Amino acid sequence: MTFYRCRFTKSQHLKFPLSTSESMTLTKEKAQEILNKAVLRYRGPGGAIAVVKDGEVIGQRVWGFADLDQRIPMTAQTQLPICSITKQFVCALLIDLERNPTPTLAAKGDVRRQLSDHLTEILSPELTHDGELTLDRLCDMQSGMRDYWAMSALWGCKPDDEFLIARDCGPVLTRTKSFHFQPGTEYSYCNINFHVVGRVIERATGESLDKLLEERILRPAGMSTAFLCPNTAHHPAPCVGYEGDEKHGFTAAVNRMEWSGDAGLVASLTDMIAYEKYIDRCYADRQSWYHTAIAAPKFKDGTPARYRYGLGHTDINGVNTVGHGGALRGYRVHRRHAPQERLSVVVMFNSDSDGFGPNIEIFRELLEAPRPAIASIRPAADWVGVFLDQDTQLSIVITKGGRNGEVAISYDGSIEPITLDTPNHGKSDSMVATIDGDLLSIHRLGDNRILSARRIVPKESIFKENSIQGVYHSAEIESTFHCIGEDGMLYGAFDGFLGQGNATPMKYLGDDIWALTCPRGLDAPAPGDWTIVFSRDEDDAIQGFTIGCWLARRIDYVKKV
Repeated sequence: MTFYRCRFTKSQHLKFPLSTSESMTLTKEKAQEILNKAVLRYRGPGGAIAVVKDGEVIGQRVWGFADLDQRIPMTAQTQLPICSITKQFVCALLIDLERNPTPTLAAKGDVRRQLSDHLTEILSPELTHDGELTLDRLCDMQSGMRDYWAMSALWGCKPDDEFLIARDCGPVLTRTKSFHFQPGTEYSYCNINFHVVGRVIERATGESLDKLLEERILRPAGMSTAFLCPNTAHHPAPCVGYEGDEKHGFTAAVNRMEWSGDAGLVASLTDMIAYEKYIDRCYADRQSWYHTAIAAPKFKDGTPARYRYGLGHTDINGVNTVGHGGALRGYRVHRRHAPQERLSVVVMFNSDSDGFGPNIEIFRELLEAPRPAIASIRPAADWVGVFLDQDTQLSIVITKGGRNGEVAISYDGSIEPITLDTPNHGKSDSMVATIDGDLLSIHRLGDNRILSARRIVPKESIFKENSIQGVYHSAEIESTFHCIGEDGMLYGAFDGFLGQGNATPMKYLGDDIWALTCPRGLDAPAPGDWTIVFSRDEDDAIQGFTIGCWLARRIDYVKKV
């Protein structure tokens, strides 16, 4: 997938015996036992997992089917799309081109300047005029640009529609004219960052991205069957990706989109094992691109960040790991490396099962890292409700947690539990939250953002008025929204240059705030619910709204008369 919600872990400062690879006691038998148990937990149509320690495979398990209908088994040689894991390969290529430029680049002098000039040519002047948007900020997810796979919903794209690079990416970029935060100040996942980096590389070198990746990264890494396959409808046989689950059944996923740079690589478990061995060798070389890529990331103000050059940093009980996941409809993959421990875990599923959670769980078991105990603290009653962050204009929904001492927070399209240390305060891997009556404060650690939200309260009168229905338009992104329905049962649908989108139900949240449901999108997973904040004029009539999701915030629409 292109969408990777980073669950960056704040270091818990727990005592843990692992500080060097020599202090680890990890046998092949133990690793294989852990993987065998993982298979029983994560089942699905098929999967492939491996553990690499000190540059050697110490555990590997492949199970199930690449194609259920044809009963073709999954093997270590079966090629799967590795989706957003591609991003780190593109960053490795970028670093390598600066250090070892092609003859064309070398002949023209300063390589970074050449690349920056092409960046300016590709993007609209509104984004590049002040020089704040740089290649590094694209690679570090600090660009402030809105994600184009989320935005495709606002341009009228249906989930199963075709999206082609040559035909559709140009219009996307011409309609990308503003930021949802200033470059360098925050983190927000954005796939278009790496699409742009890929095009910058191609323009500067005059060579294709697939050729450069093969020559400079894939083959040196020993990934003999990996290659760039931008069109998701043309992935190599026999592997099929599946949506669904055991309860409802598995259905072959439909994918008809192209991506190159933000994703696109196809690789087998054997290829990924070769890559982990290569990464282990790179870490031993202080001058390697990998050492540059995993250096401690920072924001513009010097605050530590947790994402750099296509790699997310996560601490597991005090052990530093770097890695990335990926997803496409029917596929979930995740690779993670603990550099100092020289330990890697690769997880590959041809289903929509989560890849991040299993990878972390396998890491925990390999490291013998217990989960911290949760104190049984009764949550304050004020937690439960719906809140609106004043700056991002995004809704935050809080419900009871699945365990005692927890509440569950939904903000970025997923539900994350926080562990309470007092009735009014708690934390998770990615946030610290406090409730005070109707006021909610959340420090999003990985985002470098503090959310200041107020409780929103439903009003019965909203279901009796008909002023919300109508047609709205956003001039900036050239998108039209239709609000249809009556008596509070409303539906929303977008028209844009990509077509006429599906009508989907709207949910009333409170005040003049609604959520537009988005269970499926062109990319997977979908953006999740969009928050729509309607505004009124001096006569109390609806005049427009601001819409956004975590990936694409604060887009304004005006109601047509």
